[in-house]
Amino acid sequence: MSAASPQTGKGQIWDAGRYQTNAGFVPVLGAPVLTLLAPAEGERILDLGCGDGALTEKLAACGAVVTGVDGSAAMIDAARARGLTAEVMDGHALTFSACFEAVFSNAALHWMTRPEAVVAGVARALVPGGRFVAEFGGFGNVAAVVTAMTAALNRRGIDPAPRNPWYFPTVQEYSALLEQHGFRIEEIALVPRPTPLPTGMTGWLETFAGPFVAGLEGAEQQAILQEAEAAMAPALRDSSGGWWADYMRLRFRAALAG
Repeated sequence: MSAASPQTGKGQIWDAGRYQTNAGFVPVLGAPVLTLLAPAEGERILDLGCGDGALTEKLAACGAVVTGVDGSAAMIDAARARGLTAEVMDGHALTFSACFEAVFSNAALHWMTRPEAVVAGVARALVPGGRFVAEFGGFGNVAAVVTAMTAALNRRGIDPAPRNPWYFPTVQEYSALLEQHGFRIEEIALVPRPTPLPTGMTGWLETFAGPFVAGLEGAEQQAILQEAEAAMAPALRDSSGGWWADYMRLRFRAALAG
């Protein structure tokens, strides 16, 4: 559920406690993709971008033999504290070869901005006929957030393009990428999912938007974040003052040619 490597999303700092406080809803909302995976007892599964292991733990409870990988050492420590098998690994450079019947990923692939390398590594990691099942941010995900952060940076003469840490593809784009690497698509769709934020937009930005303001002075960081939050309020804050994330998730199941 976190970055592919320390280099992905430069300026993004992963803290397991803060993640649980501000984004504990992420693994909870991963239930549909777990259902799509349908893990079997004894099945070898790789959890790509496992984060703190909340969903990895559910896979293991199904009787699967699960290995979690994540680019954040802090998140891997949290996963290991649950008693899980997990290791720090860059999602762009997976080292496995024909080791797994399935690769699973939730809310992580959009942090991996070289998707060709990721999908190639997943294909290598799977046995023939193995499946790749995932959900992550798709085209239009957090569009209001990206628009507001981009505008706040542009007003200060700061180029936002290299600071945007995310990859949000269309169904067509990602389908073509999977097929190029030998996958047969069984199901793929963009799923709109407006999501309430338990600690508001401030908590969400604190957890996920670090790369947009990395390297700037503290006062300027706060000014940019506050300006962006104010710009988002008409679209993402409801009449009772609650904040929502404008999530658009790409969910798919694909099988590697046998």
